[in-house]
Amino acid sequence: MSQQPPVRRTAPPSPRPDASMSLLTNVMHHSLDEGYAEAAARREAEGGEGLPTRLRAKLGLAAALLLAAVVVTLGAAQARISAPTLAKERQQLIDRINRESSDADALQKNVDTLRNAVGNKQRDVLQKHGGDKADLVALLAGATAVQGPGVKLVVDDAKQTKQSSGNGPRESSGFSDTGRVRDRDMQRIVNGLWQSGAEAVAVNGQRLTALSAIRAAGDAILVDNKPLVPPYTVLAIGDGERLSTAFQNSADGLYLRALQQNYGIRTSISAQSEVRLPAAPSLIVRTAKPQEGAVAERGTDTGKGTS
Repeated sequence: MSQQPPVRRTAPPSPRPDASMSLLTNVMHHSLDEGYAEAAARREAEGGEGLPTRLRAKLGLAAALLLAAVVVTLGAAQARISAPTLAKERQQLIDRINRESSDADALQKNVDTLRNAVGNKQRDVLQKHGGDKADLVALLAGATAVQGPGVKLVVDDAKQTKQSSGNGPRESSGFSDTGRVRDRDMQRIVNGLWQSGAEAVAVNGQRLTALSAIRAAGDAILVDNKPLVPPYTVLAIGDGERLSTAFQNSADGLYLRALQQNYGIRTSISAQSEVRLPAAPSLIVRTAKPQEGAVAERGTDTGKGTS
C-alpha cells in the first residue's frame, strides 16, 4: 500500500508593515484620479488623430493676419469712397468762410464810411455852434485826431503768473492769476493820466472820451466794448516830462509800481516828442442838448449842453 506523501503546510505570509496605512499607500500609488487619467488619455488620442499643435498655431496666425488684412482693406476702401465727399464739404466750408469774410469787410468799410460822415457832420455842428472854439471842443470831445508831445506807457502781464491763494486783495475779481493786468488796473492808470494833466488818451489805438468805459469780459479787458490784448499801450498827449513825472508821483503811479514789485507786472513809461491819437468813434448823445440863448448871453455858443 502506497503511502501518501506528507502535506506540508506553509506558514501564512507575514503582514506588510504599511498594511494599516492603506489609504496613504493608495494615494501615493494612484496620485491621479482615474477620471483625470482617462480624460488625459482621450485627449492624447484625439490629438494624435488631428493636426499637429505647431500646424494649428500657424493656421491660427494665418487666419488672424487674413482678418486684419480684410479689415484694413475695407477701411481703406471706405476712406477712398468718403474722401471726395469730405473734400467737397471742406471746400464748401472754405468758400463760405471767404464769402462771409468778404461780406464782413464790406460792412466794415461801410461802417468806416458812415463814421467819417458822422464825424464830418459833428465837426460842422461844432463849427456852427462853437465858433472859434470848435477845434477845442472837438479835441475835448475826441471827435478829431490829435497829435503832440506826450508819454507812452506800456503795461503787460507778468512773465510767470502765480495762482491765487484766495486771500489777497486781487482775488476779489474772480481772476486766478495775480500777475495779470485787470480792468480796474487800467482804469486807475487812465484816470491817473487824466489827473496828471493828459489832454487826450488812447489805449491800444482806442481813443477815450467822456463816454468811454473800461470793463472786463472774462479774462479780457474791454475798452468801449472792444477787446484788447496785452501788451497794453497807453498814449497820452501833454507835456511829456512833466506828465510822466506827475503820473509816477501820483497815487495811481505808485499803485502801478506796487503791481510791478509785488506781482511782476511789466511796465515802462517814456516821454515822447510826438504822439498821434486817432479820433474816437462817433459819439451818441441821448440826453444833452445845446444850451439855448448862449450866443445872446455870452457872445459865443460853445455847443455845451445840459442834461
